Amino acid sequence: MNTDSSLTNQLLIAMPGMADPNFSTTVTLICEHNDEGALGIVINRPLQLKLRGLFQQLDLPEPDSTTAENPVLLGGPVGPEHGFVLHGPELTFENSITVSDDIQLTLSRDILHAMASGEGPDKSLVALGYAGWQPGQLENEMLTNSWLSVPATSDILFDTPFDQRWMTAAQTLGIDISRISPDAGHA
Repeated sequence: MNTDSSLTNQLLIAMPGMADPNFSTTVTLICEHNDEGALGIVINRPLQLKLRGLFQQLDLPEPDSTTAENPVLLGGPVGPEHGFVLHGPELTFENSITVSDDIQLTLSRDILHAMASGEGPDKSLVALGYAGWQPGQLENEMLTNSWLSVPATSDILFDTPFDQRWMTAAQTLGIDISRISPDAGHA
């Protein structure tokens, strides 16, 4: 796959006709997309679990109250026992993947230690699980109009309220996604 066709650093916006309940009305950041498939994190599905609870489960120090009240997201249906942290580039951690100049994905526990002790990144999202696609699967879903894609922005990722991300991401294309028919087709 050439890098021009990669969807890395794109937000996938589920079309209204998305039948899979795991992805209905979701926005997914594609963190890695290559010949081996794709990995993404759903960025608009907060769980009831707050970071305080996650830090307690991991026996991490009692965090400051602002960090502790941030929700943990359901990052996707695959590997819900695995944690992922999306964050800005200002700090470096053990197992980080560069998604873009503005976005890193870290899979190591050291970032959670830093966050719990108040020394983590300025902006971050913690997710359990991820969305995964086999080679060619995401490309096929794009061809069947399951998704719209837009370049990822740290504003949508870190600053837009969760319940507004689906609409806001689509609006970057000038689309009111609530007015699109759920029936996919080709003209």
